[in-house]
Amino acid sequence: MKPNTEQIALITGSTDGIGRIAAEKLAAQGTTVLVHGRDHYKCEETAREIRKNTGNDNVDAYAFDLSSLTEVRQLASKIRSEHSAINILINNAGILPGKKTEGKRLFSEDGYELCFAVNYLAPFLLTRLLLPHLERAAPARIVNVSSVAQKRLDFDDIMLERDYEPMRAYAQSKLALAIFTFELADRVKELDITANCLHPGTLLDTKMVRESSMSAQASAESGAEVLVHAATSVTLKDKTGLYLEEQKEARAHEQAYDQEVRDKLWRLSEKLTDIEGKEA
Repeated sequence: MKPNTEQIALITGSTDGIGRIAAEKLAAQGTTVLVHGRDHYKCEETAREIRKNTGNDNVDAYAFDLSSLTEVRQLASKIRSEHSAINILINNAGILPGKKTEGKRLFSEDGYELCFAVNYLAPFLLTRLLLPHLERAAPARIVNVSSVAQKRLDFDDIMLERDYEPMRAYAQSKLALAIFTFELADRVKELDITANCLHPGTLLDTKMVRESSMSAQASAESGAEVLVHAATSVTLKDKTGLYLEEQKEARAHEQAYDQEVRDKLWRLSEKLTDIEGKEA
């Protein structure tokens, strides 16, 4: 791996929670950090705070809404235009429908079930669009924040039109991210890029958990440590296609190891994101 001062890391969803803490930890190590969030002011303020707290001036802000595939493309385009390579991509941004939704099925700008769109389709598309930049920086790492909560994908009802429940939507999207990670790892291993996914900890003290009216069981700091470990640890230098529960290798849902499921999800994802045969 290159020295921290020569690395560039993009962390989606890094204006609060474990992403925010991980961004500051990486910046403190000298890494150039690209902070991402939905709100322009909050992004800029977070970047300013991290620069002040760490003394690292190489912290930039990128405000784009990942519930819009158009904005995912805009984010990738802006990063590609401003940086020649990306060493670390941490797909951390995610949503869990809170109590305020009253169990209603929500939709993205593109008309997709919102959890599937934000937690899965956005990182699928962003990763695909940034792959040439990751290859240019090789050895590079992709870290996808999944969850121990994983529910089987029903390809006949992927948008949960018939059987919607908020936690099922969340758990399905997190399994989809794990499935994508394993398939991606196989496809990019010859490019000297590793792809791993992880469960950062159960019910961490984050805004997402609090808004879901659940009680925190662990600190956000502990979850951030898991992200930094996956992104920088020498012990994971040559390891790819892993599912980690906190910092230990574990086994994901059985569907993630089914090659037919992997191929089917990949093809569906290309179709839904309109990347099929056009890019990356």
